[in-house]
Amino acid sequence: MIKNIIFDFGGVLVDWNPHYLFDAYFNDEEKCNYFIENVCNTEWNSQMDKGKPFEVAVRERIEQYPEFEEAIRLYQSEWMKTMGEEIPGMYELIKSLKENGFPIIYGLTNWSAETFPPVREKYKIFSLIDHIVCSGEEKLLKPDPKIYQTLLERYNLKAEESVFIDDNVNNVKGAIDMGMKSIRFVNAEQLQEDLNELLNK
Repeated sequence: MIKNIIFDFGGVLVDWNPHYLFDAYFNDEEKCNYFIENVCNTEWNSQMDKGKPFEVAVRERIEQYPEFEEAIRLYQSEWMKTMGEEIPGMYELIKSLKENGFPIIYGLTNWSAETFPPVREKYKIFSLIDHIVCSGEEKLLKPDPKIYQTLLERYNLKAEESVFIDDNVNNVKGAIDMGMKSIRFVNAEQLQEDLNELLNK
């Protein structure tokens, strides 16, 4: 029986995309894509998600790509401009869960400890999340089994009673490997259908 519902944040509750900041900055699709794929890319961003200070990561990247110094500094100073809107339908979905048997909702996110606080403050959907484990604070990244274990142990949850929702297939698999149920997120409508099927078994 499922008693605990756990949400990833980026791509599930809120939209995040560095193109929102850098498309206008570069005004050159090829150059922008190169920057996002090779300079301030997912691998580099994950260093901050795992706890590396932005200041250190930015300095190191500028040393590697001095020709992109201004853009790299912009990644830190204007980071909030990489954020989009709340994912449509998710506020209503979580509010309904809280009103129908799941009063406590959990979050497990790969996010920098420096950039998550202003995001949490900006978007009302986070007012619905009661307990959060943030990778930047734990110095652990999904799909490392230790970060799932941290969540389960901290809040006394049983894996077999928990379902984890993420848009990243590797993180979904990581949760399943820990004994949890897991759903790969596409949109709110699909998630509602998958949750209904799981919860009504």
